Amino acid sequence: MGGILDYLKELGMQVDSLIKEALLSETSDEFKDIVLHQVETGGKRVRPALAILSCLACGGSIERALPIAAAIELIHEYSLIFDDIIDRGEIRRGKPTVRKLYGDVMALLAGIHYRESISELVNRSWKAPTLHELVARTIKKIVEGERLDVLFEQAGRSDDYIIKHRYTQVSLEDYFKMIEYKTAALIEAACVAGAIVADAPHEWLEALKDYGRKIGLAFQLIDDLLDIFGEEKVFGKKVGKDIIEHKLGNAVILMSLEELPETDRNALLAILRKDKIEGDDVRRAIEIISKTRARKRVYELARKLVDEAKGSLQILPVSEARRKLLELADFIVERKF
Repeated sequence: MGGILDYLKELGMQVDSLIKEALLSETSDEFKDIVLHQVETGGKRVRPALAILSCLACGGSIERALPIAAAIELIHEYSLIFDDIIDRGEIRRGKPTVRKLYGDVMALLAGIHYRESISELVNRSWKAPTLHELVARTIKKIVEGERLDVLFEQAGRSDDYIIKHRYTQVSLEDYFKMIEYKTAALIEAACVAGAIVADAPHEWLEALKDYGRKIGLAFQLIDDLLDIFGEEKVFGKKVGKDIIEHKLGNAVILMSLEELPETDRNALLAILRKDKIEGDDVRRAIEIISKTRARKRVYELARKLVDEAKGSLQILPVSEARRKLLELADFIVERKF
């Protein structure tokens, strides 16, 4: 599976020079290191690669796809800057976050700078007005998804609004709305953007939209699974992070709560609602979750979504780009990191 990831990263990295050019435009020398830090921490570049592959699968060219693919990657990086401010994150991709290195004020300013750089890149894209509408809708969805994710947390924040509106119960319907906005919306937009700049017929665009949405949902389901059951050295993140952050917005946790007897269910919720969750709490929570079929159910649901996503692509002409999109879908559900 490393082959497809290496391929995507190589393809996606073709946007890096455009990204840096946009970020450094109208930027003072003292601000440049702050602005570049987020994009220089690495990343898989899956989203710009998806935009490029979607364009190619519809008969377009890499050159036509590059500006909007760069904008799509910047939306992702922009959202991570704000995500780290919201979650008080200190490490991302094994490196200090923007806020950790430079403080919340400079991180906020960097995020605003990213947003305007996104607009500049969209202006350079084919069918810019249509893409501006897509980008605006997508960012609004990401914001709403982030808001819901915070409100699904069971403790850890003292803001009056959050305490007043916190969800003490989260349904799977609530959860899927949150991940559709926070995670799947941008993956879907990457695929749609590629189709738009390729002047794809409506049926192809809709097929790629469905593909992007479903692999986006599957991506988050597997992320949730790895957060609870992944191997830290392989996953590259701390296992149990969602538990530490009091999150009820994790598919494995939600599905385990559906199955657990009342005593275990109350014990798991009590851990998530503690002011400070320690290592022993995380181990105990995972032990409780492991009594259920949640791990298997989440994987099977992700697999089903991926199979449906692959089916959506059958309307597209046979090509190397389509083959890579199919391969990526399988990677998403089988990945260990």
